[in-house]
Amino acid sequence: MPTLSYAALFVLQALAQGLKFGFDVMDATELPSGTVYPALRRLEALGYVASDWEDDEKARKANRPRRRYYTLTKAGRQQLAEAESRYRAVAKLFPQKGRA
Repeated sequence: MPTLSYAALFVLQALAQGLKFGFDVMDATELPSGTVYPALRRLEALGYVASDWEDDEKARKANRPRRRYYTLTKAGRQQLAEAESRYRAVAKLFPQKGRA
């Protein structure tokens, strides 16, 4: 199983919170598009994320380009849970200064 970068972990967390498209993920994570979109492509290639384009008619009615919606797959949810567990374990090993 590949190790996730922090950016990929943040993207998975944003999707797990219900965010569905790139601009929302960028806003939530404060990561630039040059980080978010490549991460989404890599995560999709790994099978952790699935995507689908919205209906063309819906976008036209909203007077905007079509959006590509992303969702976590079962494998993505499992990978996120494992990564969060690893990072929590590391945080316990190296507590921040000033924390009890």
